[in-house]
Amino acid sequence: MDVNGQITKVTWKIEVLSDVHSKSMDVNGQVTKVTWRIENFSTIQDKKLCSENFTVDGNKWQLLIFPKGNAVDHLSIYLGVADSSTLPAGWRRYAHFGLAVIDQFDRELTITKVTTQVFDVNGADWGFTSFLPLTELHNPKRGYLVNDACLVEAYVFTDRSIGFISHELIVKTGSGKLKTKESDCVKAAMDDQRTTSTKAVEITNPSPTPPYCQIMSIEPEEPTEEDMNTFFTSLESKLWSSNTIFSREEAKEALAKVEKALNMTPVSFYDSGKLSPLKHAFKILASFDCSSTTLTIEQKKELLAMEESLKELAGRAAKALQDKNLLTEKESIKLTITHKLDRNVIRYKEVESQVKQVEKKLAALHVQVEEAQKERENMLAERKEIFKSSKEMKMELEALEKQWAEYEAMTKVAEEEESIVLAEWGRIKDFISSIKGKI
Repeated sequence: MDVNGQITKVTWKIEVLSDVHSKSMDVNGQVTKVTWRIENFSTIQDKKLCSENFTVDGNKWQLLIFPKGNAVDHLSIYLGVADSSTLPAGWRRYAHFGLAVIDQFDRELTITKVTTQVFDVNGADWGFTSFLPLTELHNPKRGYLVNDACLVEAYVFTDRSIGFISHELIVKTGSGKLKTKESDCVKAAMDDQRTTSTKAVEITNPSPTPPYCQIMSIEPEEPTEEDMNTFFTSLESKLWSSNTIFSREEAKEALAKVEKALNMTPVSFYDSGKLSPLKHAFKILASFDCSSTTLTIEQKKELLAMEESLKELAGRAAKALQDKNLLTEKESIKLTITHKLDRNVIRYKEVESQVKQVEKKLAALHVQVEEAQKERENMLAERKEIFKSSKEMKMELEALEKQWAEYEAMTKVAEEEESIVLAEWGRIKDFISSIKGKI
């Protein structure tokens, strides 16, 4: 459900990729491809999403997605054994698989990760916790979320250990460069409307990825996988309990199958999926009875026990290989981390030297700032003194201007007085000059 209570739209599709060729193994094989398109992705509040189950070589699988990351700021995606809780003790499953988040703008930019894993009770789901950074996932310039829909693909191969699935295979598959054959399992939950007889499914897909399928009807009367598994398990028990008589030719053929299996390495036998046919071969050998070649009771018991022994030995060998591969993987991670730490040490020293240089510049600038502040204080003091004296002179000027008319009048009177004084002064001077000759 999303935050508004609406059913999250999911497009579900299963295909079988044919004509897949492995150059390294010089063999052809078939890979099961699962397409899961999740609508309204950014509104999903659930911490974990579980896909519907899908079957590969008779085994049930499912995809697990953490939309907001599994305790990391990355999208987390895993492949899981769907029925792990109901499997018997000591179960193991092998898978060579690839997971992809499709760039719906340019498939060549699709993010893919490929790995090989043996699943068991201690690890029922395997995948990638840091598959894609959430910032990159939600980047509108990239095509990982188009119309708020995320397109996830899974590629699963269980018959052999290596060689088929790669980034190139995933990219070519979606671009139409590889032939595909649809399985009969195509389902979409577009709304919560149901009918009692049929269910119409319309699957839509925005450009540029190709449409998945047209409207189709699914008959509810079709037997479920669980019904079929129950039927054949019951049938197998019934056949085993019957006293079937096998011919010499069947015994020879069964012996050849056992010898062929024993010529394989334990890991190859574990990954081959041939345990069930071999079980029937051991039954034939243990049940074969001819007057000239009758086996003792102890030999028959040993034959029946060998089937379980081979199964156990193969499982142990696969676990040993898994542990060896785990060490190799951890060594690679250790080497990567060591290289990163070496680079960090070098960069740390570089940054430390740069910091010291910057600190010297800051110290020099600090001295300059102090000198500039002192100069500024002196200028401010001088400016204040200029303002004070100018204000006083202005007041004095204004006082003079108010008395200016009076000073002008005084000046005029003084000029007249000066003229009178000079005239009288000249008269006295002339008089003295006139009497100078008489004395």
